[in-house]
Amino acid sequence: MTELLKSMEMTDSQFETVSALVKDLCGINLHVGKKELVKARLYKRIRHLGLSSFAEYLAYMRANQADELPSLMDMLSTNLTFFFREPQHFQYLESGVIPSLVQQSGRQRKIRIWSAGCSSGEEPYSIAVTVRRALGAFHDWDVRILATDLSRRVLAQAREGIYPPERLRETSQAFRTEYFRKIQTPQGLQYQVDDAVREKVNFARLNLMERWPMKGPFDVIFCRNVMIYFDKPTQTKLVNRFWDILGHGGVLFIGHSESLAGAKHKFEYVHPTVYRKA
Repeated sequence: MTELLKSMEMTDSQFETVSALVKDLCGINLHVGKKELVKARLYKRIRHLGLSSFAEYLAYMRANQADELPSLMDMLSTNLTFFFREPQHFQYLESGVIPSLVQQSGRQRKIRIWSAGCSSGEEPYSIAVTVRRALGAFHDWDVRILATDLSRRVLAQAREGIYPPERLRETSQAFRTEYFRKIQTPQGLQYQVDDAVREKVNFARLNLMERWPMKGPFDVIFCRNVMIYFDKPTQTKLVNRFWDILGHGGVLFIGHSESLAGAKHKFEYVHPTVYRKA
């Protein structure tokens, strides 16, 4: 396969065509340094379709856009994460954000959270567990977590809620016992998220660059390690859309490798990579 890949050339023009399409569709910038990655991932798709060149694939994609573009996005999306990644966010959610929402809730007792760019589900399930711990239990609280991603493939994995042990490497054995059950699969021992946690999360496919069907308001938005793929104008537009759909006092979490510096916005800085709609 490696020799065949080497012999199949992707011209700069073909790479620019793919890059422009991906930028228009989902705001992701594929700079020149990504050419080999794009080439390797598209090669697998070309072989699967029985095609023989990148030129043939581009022609096929133009003729079958409705069906092929989601597959293209799946191939070019990077989806690797684990439970409680960037743990300081979950600590602040549990000790600061949720207690504040409880104090303000009165009789409403409702919490709405959005995990934007949820990948294979580790983040929204980590959020659900954190909220449960902060509340003591869900009981009569109306907790709903919306989890969205561009990739149908990772959303299918997320809905199953089944993970290999390495995805829980930041969790204790006691934690695994309380919130997961062990299952045997053809891939060996894995862990499935407890039903009481899974039922709080609703997964849906969403392109952040398109119209959002939900109205909000949300109390919390997690959009972490997503905006690093966007240019500043795209980041600014997205951040201000988050502002619009958050309720008063709503909190936005972004990734530790990200920053809102250079983006014009109205958020109040709370902690590193944590912002509030004041």
